[in-house]
Amino acid sequence: MTLAKWSTSLLAVGALAVMAAPAQAEQQPCIGNSGPLTGPAAFGGAAVKYGAEVAIDEINEAGGVLGKKLRLIQYDDAGAPPRGVDNVRRIALSDKCIAIFGGYHSTVGLAQVGPVNEIGIPWIGTTGAGTKITENGGSPNYMFRVSAKDKWVAQFLANEALKVSKAGKVAIMYENTGWGNGALPDFKAAMEAKGKTAAAIETFNWNDQDMSAQAIRIRDSGADTVVTFALDREGNQIVRSFDKIGYKPTIIGAWGIAGNLGDLAGPLANGVRVMQTFTWMGEMNPRTKAVWEKIQKKFKLKDPSELKMGSATANSYDAVYILAKAIEKAGSYDWKKVHDALYTVKYDGLVAKYDPAFDASNPERQDAILPQYYKLTVWSDGKLLPIEQTVYGKAGN
Repeated sequence: MTLAKWSTSLLAVGALAVMAAPAQAEQQPCIGNSGPLTGPAAFGGAAVKYGAEVAIDEINEAGGVLGKKLRLIQYDDAGAPPRGVDNVRRIALSDKCIAIFGGYHSTVGLAQVGPVNEIGIPWIGTTGAGTKITENGGSPNYMFRVSAKDKWVAQFLANEALKVSKAGKVAIMYENTGWGNGALPDFKAAMEAKGKTAAAIETFNWNDQDMSAQAIRIRDSGADTVVTFALDREGNQIVRSFDKIGYKPTIIGAWGIAGNLGDLAGPLANGVRVMQTFTWMGEMNPRTKAVWEKIQKKFKLKDPSELKMGSATANSYDAVYILAKAIEKAGSYDWKKVHDALYTVKYDGLVAKYDPAFDASNPERQDAILPQYYKLTVWSDGKLLPIEQTVYGKAGN
C-alpha cells in the first residue's frame, strides 16, 4: 500500500469512528439545571439546588447509579428565555449531562421545548408550571415535569376561590408573559366548567410599580376574591395597590407568590393564599424532617422559612430519585433509553406517590404530580403555612 493510500485509509477509518462515536458514547452522570441564580427570583435556583443536591448526596452515599456518582451543574438564565436556550445546548452538547432540570420561569421552559425535543435530552421541570411546556405536541416528547401544571392549578384556584367568595364573583390578575397569557385560558376554562365567568380580567407587566387602575376596575366589578398569576415582586405591588384604594378581597394565587412575598409586602401579605405542591412549614412528618435536617446542615439554614419556594425544593428532591430509578431501569446513561424508562418508574416520594411517574399513553401525563397532591397555604406573619394550621383555615375566614 502506498503512503497516500494508507493515509487515505486512515482518514476514512477516522471519519467513521467520529461518526459512530456519538451513537456509542453514553451521556455523563450529571444533571444540568437552567434557572435564576441571580436577580429577584434567585431563590428559585437555590430551591432546586437544596432539594436536588441532598437527594444526590443520599444516592451517592448508597453507591450512586450504575456505579457512577451523580452531580448537579447549575447555569444562570436570570429568567431570560434566550439564555435558557443557550443553557440547554451547553448542558446537552458540551457537558453531555443525562438530563436537564427545568427552572423557575415558565417563559424559559416554553422557549426550551424546541431545542430539547430536537436534541432528544430528557428535561424534567421542577418549578415552572406553564401547561404548554409539557403539552407541546412533541412526538417523542422529552419534556417531563415533577411540578404543578397550570391547567390543573387553574382548576384548583377556581374551586378554592368560589368556595370563599361570598358574592360568587372572582376576578383574575395575570402577568403579561408566556406564563400569564398561557394561564388565562386555563382559568377561563376552569371557571366555565363551574358555570361561571371571571368578574374582571386584568393584566400587568413585570416591574409595574402601581396597579391602582386595575385594582379599581376589579373592585368596581363586585369581585370579592381575586386569583393571581404573578411573581412575588409584582404580587407585592398588587397587595399594595389594593391597600391604596381600600380594597380588601381574598387573594388566592398560583405559586409565583410563594417565594418572598411575606418579606416584600410585610403585614399586607397576611391572608394571601397560595397553591403549592409541598410545604416545609408547620408540622413535619418524620421523613420530611429528616430531609429538612440534611438541607439545614448542608446549606447552613436556621429555619424552614428560609426555604423560599419550598415546593421546588421538594419537587427537585423527588425528581432526582425518579431520574435515578429511570437510569437504573434503562441500565444505561443514554438519553433515549432513559426517556423510555421514565414512563415505567414508580416511587413513593416526598410530594406524591408516583405510580407511575409518567404515562406514555396520556399526553396530560408528562406531569408526575397529580392535582390530588396540591395544597393550599397562606401567608401569616412572614411565613407560608398550611392553611389548616392558621386562623384563615377556620370557618368564616
